[in-house]
Amino acid sequence: MTGASALYRGSVRHVRLAPRRHALRYRVAWLLLDLDERPALARRLRLLSFGRFNLFGFDERDHGDGTPGGLRAWVGRQIAAAGLAGADATVRVLCMPRVLGYVFNPISVFFCHRADGRLAAVLYEVHNTFGQRHTYTFALPAGAGAAPLRHSCAKALYVSPFLPMALRYRFRLQPPADRVALAIDTVGDGGTVLAAALHGRRAALSDATLLRTALTLPLLTVKVIAAIHWEALRLWLKRVPLVPRPAPDLR
Repeated sequence: MTGASALYRGSVRHVRLAPRRHALRYRVAWLLLDLDERPALARRLRLLSFGRFNLFGFDERDHGDGTPGGLRAWVGRQIAAAGLAGADATVRVLCMPRVLGYVFNPISVFFCHRADGRLAAVLYEVHNTFGQRHTYTFALPAGAGAAPLRHSCAKALYVSPFLPMALRYRFRLQPPADRVALAIDTVGDGGTVLAAALHGRRAALSDATLLRTALTLPLLTVKVIAAIHWEALRLWLKRVPLVPRPAPDLR
């Protein structure tokens, strides 16, 4: 069976440049899921399930507004709010799958296509470890999609306790094909503070590749959240100052 959905295996690298230099790298796997292919994938795959426990899983509650069964509608609302009617004919999301029921996605990327197949919008959904998420939506000009895409915006969500809010993100994205790549520079008045990048190579989405991923990257998502807290401890030991989390806006 062929389809747009796939598995990407690769690595993530972070390099903090200020106020102390600090770097990390770890291996990761991502699921590229065409939301319309879920019924067919559920029938074909034994190790990947949707909305229920399995070795690997995908649950809509991990994305968007968290409404069960409402992810497609949520994407449509983001597209409509951006004035991009019809740009959600096909929606694919690049994210880490649940592993044994657990997942934490620092970032998920939604690729939104028009009926003619043209990539028309990209949504970057950023998650923090406090249970919050924020989505940055970008429209694409006609003809975009093959070359690396570049986007920039002000930071709107508190993510790291070691980074202030008055920063900007610069995204450089190579949409999924044989490979996928995303670089995110976090930039302040003095230049780049943090450079993050992910790179992955495409593999068929099959029970064989899922099992191989489970064996070579055991407890993948648990290791991701553990690595985040381990690196935070290392930064604290390097005396990188903490930035308090802003109080929630209750208006």
